[in-house]
Amino acid sequence: MEQGNRGTMVSMLPQQNQNPIEQLQARFKHLDHAFRVWLSKQSVPVEAAIVTVTSGAQGAAIGGIMGTLTGDISSTLPTPPPQAGGLNPQTMASFKQAQALAGGPLIQARNFAVMTGVNAGISCVMKRLRGKEDVESSMVAAFGSGALFSLVSGFGGPNQAQNALTSGVFFALVQGGLFKLGQKFSKVPSADKDVYYSKTRSMLSNLGLDQYEKNFKKGLLTDYTLPLLNDSALKEVRIPPGPRLLILDHIQRDPEFQQKRKH
Repeated sequence: MEQGNRGTMVSMLPQQNQNPIEQLQARFKHLDHAFRVWLSKQSVPVEAAIVTVTSGAQGAAIGGIMGTLTGDISSTLPTPPPQAGGLNPQTMASFKQAQALAGGPLIQARNFAVMTGVNAGISCVMKRLRGKEDVESSMVAAFGSGALFSLVSGFGGPNQAQNALTSGVFFALVQGGLFKLGQKFSKVPSADKDVYYSKTRSMLSNLGLDQYEKNFKKGLLTDYTLPLLNDSALKEVRIPPGPRLLILDHIQRDPEFQQKRKH
């Protein structure tokens, strides 16, 4: 163990011929890997809450920057006259829509935080419950994101419930289309057998162990063999003890794999 710790410490020491940017990237990758491994061990509510907060914070930062660059143009919009109470609901809704899309940094930060945070949180829950990330999960997450965005921002017509539903459906359709386009133009597997490693690839990605996909392929450990995996099989394909424990723990806690083992 002491020797292994020394090896880890040595590997983390800055190399003389490595520039500061590469050192920073290596440290960030190491921390990101450790965080993803830790997060994969948490319960669904805890993981969803952390993912929602962190993604919402990132979205707020992006929205704030965009709002700062574009400026608050809502002040240039025509304001309703004092007798605006007599305007019909559709006209008032148009003012609210314009204000929701033309706000300054704080408003844009709020809008982006809601969209990104809710989308990431729902995606996290769907992935844990269904054991995969597909177009259905993506559209459900987009629906929730669009519906809550319309409620928070006031974007849409006077009927909030109907507008939330309409916005959610619109977001879901757009996200579903983008997901399908991404699949269509994504890198085609080099061999037909790669289609048998979709669940394996997803599992390794969630655990931050993408580098061991080649080990699974060398040992012909496909998606069909995941419920049957044991320590001996993983050791045979030269996967280290730490990643082996994470993989076996993930399989043991996955309800889909446990159901297949019973059969």
